[in-house]
Amino acid sequence: MIYPELLQNLINFYKKLPGIGDKSAERMALATLDLSVKDVEKFSSSLIDCKNKLKNCKICGHITENEICHICENSNRNHNLICVIEDYKSVFSFEKVGNFRGVYHVLNGLISPMDGIGPEDINLSALVRRVASLENPELILALKSSIEGETTTLYIKKIFEDKKVTISRLSYGIPIGAEIDYLDIITLDKALEDRKKISE
Repeated sequence: MIYPELLQNLINFYKKLPGIGDKSAERMALATLDLSVKDVEKFSSSLIDCKNKLKNCKICGHITENEICHICENSNRNHNLICVIEDYKSVFSFEKVGNFRGVYHVLNGLISPMDGIGPEDINLSALVRRVASLENPELILALKSSIEGETTTLYIKKIFEDKKVTISRLSYGIPIGAEIDYLDIITLDKALEDRKKISE
């Protein structure tokens, strides 16, 4: 072992982060050693606070410190326009674009029979209840173009096919299989603007 065990443990934890390989993990661990004890304590406290205090919004499923997230609480947003997304990371991507004035609904997963994930395992029932309380809502399905994304899209379309709900999806300028949170702002903004209606 090149590094002391304690340092190697820190390197191993950094390697658990997405996109962090051996070299990056080593640099981050060594840089952490150069921080003051006070900064390390703040860093550690921040990690623990995020893990213990962040929870899902009761309305949309996004992460928040409160019962209801700041987006759902915002009366200036169009609550009849709901962007349906796979996970909370996509909310941050859309908010960076800055042009979407509707609200979100986070599914926290996609339907995947191969993985044993059915409609009851994701945040769909809350979406149904939400839509039932609205007048002439529009759902924008912003799910990735994968088998799981398509399965979930078709299921949502079927749920609302006999109801007064407009359903659209992001335009197909998005590469097949692309993760929403990895798209650049211009591509995402254009996909949202050019969304296609898929409900009857």
